[in-house]
Amino acid sequence: MKKSNQFGGSKAPRSPVSVGEEYIVTIDEMGKEGSGVARFRGVSIYVNNTNPGDKVKVRITKLGRSHAAAEVFG
Repeated sequence: MKKSNQFGGSKAPRSPVSVGEEYIVTIDEMGKEGSGVARFRGVSIYVNNTNPGDKVKVRITKLGRSHAAAEVFG
């Protein structure tokens, strides 16, 4: 029997983004902690050292149910 590396097993819904993947996003607003927030495929992505209006290439570093953390890449 093959085990899944996602919490909840193989029946858990897959996230539209994955850790380690890279995306080009536009920062929409500032979050409470001062990080820029982009919306991508229904997921809020928090990116440090960005401002609203910035278009940046990011790499996903952490993943939650409806949000992710990313770093500017490239």
